[in-house]
Amino acid sequence: MSKAAVAETPNLQPRVLKRVQEILKTQRLRSDQDLVQVVEERLPTDVIDGLRTSGATDEEVYALVVPRRTLTHRRARHEALSQDESDRAVRLARTAALAEQVFADAERAWRWLRAPKRQFRSRSPLQLLATDAGARLVEELLYRVDEGMAA
Repeated sequence: MSKAAVAETPNLQPRVLKRVQEILKTQRLRSDQDLVQVVEERLPTDVIDGLRTSGATDEEVYALVVPRRTLTHRRARHEALSQDESDRAVRLARTAALAEQVFADAERAWRWLRAPKRQFRSRSPLQLLATDAGARLVEELLYRVDEGMAA
């Protein structure tokens, strides 16, 4: 599926952004530009709690967003996440929100995100979220699932 087709998915984007906003407990998100701004301004470490509440495990957060030791240091020093860590937190929140939208259920979404997929060479979608390129593949597959083109 092309980027244009992904961008044209009707009525999905505003709901996904609203859910990302809820997960990250951040300002109102109306566009991807708002997400860029949030990342550039760096997210507080509190967003980790939002990711956990949404369904991510500690191990997933430590592997995909920020290592445990780094998070402990940031919290002790009352520091925000770095831009890279903020970007990874947004990536995880956005993918989780999209999966929740597609599957209409948070529990089903997280099960899907954790299950190995043949098209990802038996890796789970969560494993692919370690990179931006992998996240794009996961989003593409989610849009295809939403359109009924993939299982």
